[in-house]
Amino acid sequence: MTKTIFVTGGSRGIGAAIVKCAAGKYNVCFTYNKHKDLAENLEKELGSLGVVAVQCDVRDEKSIKNAVEFAKKRFGKIDILVNNAGISKSGLLIDLDEKEWDDVFAVNAKGAYLTSKAVLKDMLSRGSGAIVNISSIWGEQGASCEVAYSSSKAAVIGFTKALAKEVAPMGVRVNAVAPGAVDTDMMKCYTEDEIKDICSEIPLGRLAHPEEIASAVLFLAENEYITGTVLSVNGGWNTTNN
Repeated sequence: MTKTIFVTGGSRGIGAAIVKCAAGKYNVCFTYNKHKDLAENLEKELGSLGVVAVQCDVRDEKSIKNAVEFAKKRFGKIDILVNNAGISKSGLLIDLDEKEWDDVFAVNAKGAYLTSKAVLKDMLSRGSGAIVNISSIWGEQGASCEVAYSSSKAAVIGFTKALAKEVAPMGVRVNAVAPGAVDTDMMKCYTEDEIKDICSEIPLGRLAHPEEIASAVLFLAENEYITGTVLSVNGGWNTTNN
């Protein structure tokens, strides 16, 4: 029986790459919030391969429950969850207002908690399942002018490691991928010269392709003996001394 993967924030960037990478191998249900046109186009492109889109605000528990129920009615069950939905906010901490801080955490950290909670009961009752959370190199090492984003992605790493220990005895695995700099819309806040500077610090000399992150996600989803792991996919970029 074909397994089902549920991807939050799947209409663009890394999320869309995960959807495309999984299409044809899994049934795929992905969520979107604001980018309805992109989601509809992706669903139209891949619908014949068992890909469907559903609107969902990962900050809202009821919205998540409705999206999860939609996926279960369509495909029967959810075998793999990818908590990918995320937002960033660049700038100095002293200029960051409370609402902006809360919004970043609501999507990046609370969203992972709520969505995991919504799918876990069924996974635990079956004694199988996999959750892959998308963190970031900044969640591992921190970044100047990205304090809220870095903090929220660090929270995702702590969430991953703790939940992995909690549910492993019941056969559910929880891992995370920590991408480095990836060629997506999230990099648009940087100028061309800034991106060149970033690439000069990466041993592989370039930004990651979203598909390279997607393949790492599916690797963790499929390997039955990996749990509680944070897989860094960053081209060898070590920012510790930067």
